[in-house]
Amino acid sequence: ALKTRVKRPRRWVVTIHNDDYTTMEFVIALLTGIFNKSHAEAVELMLVVHRRGAAPIGAFSKDVATTKIAEAEQQASAHCFPLVLTMEAE
Repeated sequence: ALKTRVKRPRRWVVTIHNDDYTTMEFVIALLTGIFNKSHAEAVELMLVVHRRGAAPIGAFSKDVATTKIAEAEQQASAHCFPLVLTMEAE
């Protein structure tokens, strides 16, 4: 008998990158609003980005990662912030 193996869809890690213009408050708002982080977790992640230059903020399906990045960059652009988010396969 043939066995079918279900392959789990690949997850994509979204990373937020530091810049000298985007405010800490704005980053926290994005992390809580778009990425569903608690306020405490968002503050912690924002500080990691600030200190290290970047931080992974979650792993999602490709569609979800793409949508969240687009939404975050759209909001950043609307506030004239050059925020950059990237995604790479887990």
